[in-house]
Amino acid sequence: MLKTGRYVIAVLVTLIAFGLYLNSGAIAQQTGRSFKTARVLTNEVGGSATVGGTVIPYKEVTLNAQIPGRIKFIAGKEGHRAAKNEVLLTIDDAAIQAKRRAAAAQIYRAESGVRNAQMQYSRELYSPRINSISGFPGMGVPSMFDQFFTRGFADTMGRSNSGLERQADLYARGSGVNQAQSGLMQARANLDALDAQLRDAKSVAPFDGVVVDKMVEVGDTVQPGTPLLKFAYTDYLRIVADVPVRLAAGLKKGMTVPARLDAGGGGSVAAKVAQIYPVADPGRHTVKVKFDLPKGTPGGPGMYVEVTIPDQSVPTRSQPAVPAAAVVWRGSLPSVFVVENGKPSLRLIRVGYPLPGGRLSVVSGLRGGEEVILDPPANLVSGGK
Repeated sequence: MLKTGRYVIAVLVTLIAFGLYLNSGAIAQQTGRSFKTARVLTNEVGGSATVGGTVIPYKEVTLNAQIPGRIKFIAGKEGHRAAKNEVLLTIDDAAIQAKRRAAAAQIYRAESGVRNAQMQYSRELYSPRINSISGFPGMGVPSMFDQFFTRGFADTMGRSNSGLERQADLYARGSGVNQAQSGLMQARANLDALDAQLRDAKSVAPFDGVVVDKMVEVGDTVQPGTPLLKFAYTDYLRIVADVPVRLAAGLKKGMTVPARLDAGGGGSVAAKVAQIYPVADPGRHTVKVKFDLPKGTPGGPGMYVEVTIPDQSVPTRSQPAVPAAAVVWRGSLPSVFVVENGKPSLRLIRVGYPLPGGRLSVVSGLRGGEEVILDPPANLVSGGK
């Protein structure tokens, strides 16, 4: 009986020791010693304010009608991508084509008038009208004697001046040439104006982009100035925001600020200050600022976005920062595993904005100097009691 009791005690001691061994092994698997860790650093940051803005295309144009007419062709609906100089829309130009043919006929007539005027000028230059035998009145005697005596007596008596008449006739012929050339230039200008209208009958893409809004349909009748299409370059996106003057003073062209879009999970992206308008709005006391977004940013024009802008009027403070690999997103709440007393402890945090070096600022939930686990496995649980 004593041996049996000793045997049972020995078995119990062995089981307890084995249980303690298994427990210690489980703890070892969940301690920070089994995983790569990183120290929570602190950064000196100042105050900031959030300003609402709107996502806009990098550049956008509105194509308006330049001539009256009926819409004959539209390249596609909203979202249609077009290359530079591709025809997006055409207006019926039958009436303009008829006017162009009439203008071409006027040019032919004007050219004929120019040639006739030049011929008349040449005849006056080499065969003056004043020397014509049949064109001068006389006394009824044969023409040669009549012209000789009559013109001579007229010049002697001061009744005429053959040199002046010769000059006047030549000037009149030259004036006829100028008028004919002026008519030709006018006809050609009329043709150029009609050609310009024919070019305006087609709306072409000014750059590579996409149709973002279509205001007309095939068959609609439009007048000059009627909006037809909105065409934009959307491979790169921008943010436009009205920033209070107090905050705009701390912005400089080229600096990077965090922005949070209402798309793609609501994550933060780095927005670069692209343009700061030189004049503030006198009514709202704000300055319009444009920010460039990285290529491939989720979302599109018209979306709401929040931009975090540093506030120089608020003193700087220390704020923790952790590597992005330490943040665990379970549901909509971010968290990290902190090593406490050699055990992992799940800690909910509030994430701020991205920092250089792949780190994220932490608004609350951590202190500088703490140790967090990087890339924690999905089955890792908090080891605290």
